[in-house]
Amino acid sequence: MNKTAVITGAASGIGRAASRRLLDAGWTVFGLDVAQARLDAVAGEFAAYQGRFRPVRCDVSDAADVAAVFAGLNTPLNALVCCAGVLRTALMEDMSIEDFDLVLNINTRGTFLCAQKALPLLRQAATAENPSRVVLLSSLAATRPKVVSGAYAASKAAVTQLCRVMAAEWAPSGVLVNALAPGTVDTPMVHAMADPSQSKGYRPSGVSPVGRIAQPEDVVDVMMFLLSDAARYVAGATIPVDGGTGAAFIPPGSNR
Repeated sequence: MNKTAVITGAASGIGRAASRRLLDAGWTVFGLDVAQARLDAVAGEFAAYQGRFRPVRCDVSDAADVAAVFAGLNTPLNALVCCAGVLRTALMEDMSIEDFDLVLNINTRGTFLCAQKALPLLRQAATAENPSRVVLLSSLAATRPKVVSGAYAASKAAVTQLCRVMAAEWAPSGVLVNALAPGTVDTPMVHAMADPSQSKGYRPSGVSPVGRIAQPEDVVDVMMFLLSDAARYVAGATIPVDGGTGAAFIPPGSNR
């Protein structure tokens, strides 16, 4: 049976990798992103999937835009994967209101808006044997925040709490909600922080105890578990995908 998903942030990073993986598995994917040029490029890259990738421009922080997009899908949904996110850095005393609002509006408000508007479509597809799924993107920052990224940490901590409440409220109607909490992932958002003039002192968590940083596919592997039959009794969980980075503090220069 062909399944259908909506993936936000589909034109880059984890969202792009998630789109490709679901397309490879035979799903139809509505790929949402605010960046039209990147969305067009990804649509061209996925042209071989015979029209199963459906690009849709959407600003997830805009309530009217989100409502219009989901109303226009006109199809039951088996899954929603919320990958859209931004990072802006500054000391809290210096952070602009505009940057603070941007981070919270996209990472938290956008996640809430998309999940809320997807819910009726998810319920349409859900059965007792095959519940629909929602996978949210939290972060290691939700439990181990860093200086100069306070707004980002707050936005992701909020996503973790939204996941828990949505899971409890929605599981009885056949919609299972879970979240993933990556550490450093090799994505364009992280690459942008390599420029000291942009990072304002922010440093990614870097190489994990496993010995490397994550690739988007590492996160998608766990996402696929949450979308699979093996996770039919998993709800309200936030699963770390950080190679052990959050397990214990390793002082710089220590032997391990």
